[in-house]
Amino acid sequence: MTGGIAGSSSAAHDDCYLSGVLIDVGDIPGGGKLHLVRHGEDYEILLGDEQLMGSWASCSEAALATLVSTRLGARAERILIGGLGMGFTLAAARSAFAAHTAIAVVELVPSIVAWAHGPLAHIFGGSLADPRVSIEVRDVHDAILGERESLDAILLDVDNGPDGLVTLANERLYCSWGLRAAYDALRPGGVLAVWSAYAEDSFANRLRAGGFEVEEVMVDSDGTGRDPPHIIWLAARGG
Repeated sequence: MTGGIAGSSSAAHDDCYLSGVLIDVGDIPGGGKLHLVRHGEDYEILLGDEQLMGSWASCSEAALATLVSTRLGARAERILIGGLGMGFTLAAARSAFAAHTAIAVVELVPSIVAWAHGPLAHIFGGSLADPRVSIEVRDVHDAILGERESLDAILLDVDNGPDGLVTLANERLYCSWGLRAAYDALRPGGVLAVWSAYAEDSFANRLRAGGFEVEEVMVDSDGTGRDPPHIIWLAARGG
């Protein structure tokens, strides 16, 4: 961790990151970099000029977990969260799912996990110390391929929508055979939930073509109603 940028370099980064302070830069496996930027008490993670997440808007990330929990109830034994982010989906899952539910989080970028233990630790609170929670640094697609009718839910928030933004390899998650892998990883009655900053009809159609029963939910992004809603697809495998 750099702990911030000093001197004239700081001024240059402030201009680049809209008066924010660059805290650290993390390498994305396969190429590219993420930037952790602080704005007063708030933080954001950027991919180039694209904001992936901000600490001031977490409603839809939390809903990714609570919507699935409502549909599964206490029968959920194992869930997989793709993308650690700032921990909002994880925190919601800890609260929403039963005490016996094991929560596996798979994160591609090692720096995201390091930030969770470092400059973002106050946002994560006790989530990483919860004995129900395990964190693994790997490609979530590979983790899904390793499962066979063993997960009650897969919660994906690894890009800004159903396309490979962070890394082109993520396209595998959203294509037809990637969705088939998710279907096969779920127990009958399990749910694949995918977060998106925008609507995408063709993705909903691919989910249906893959055998899922699909519900599309619009969620307020920050609780104010001022910004366009985010989208969560809830794709259930038939029981």
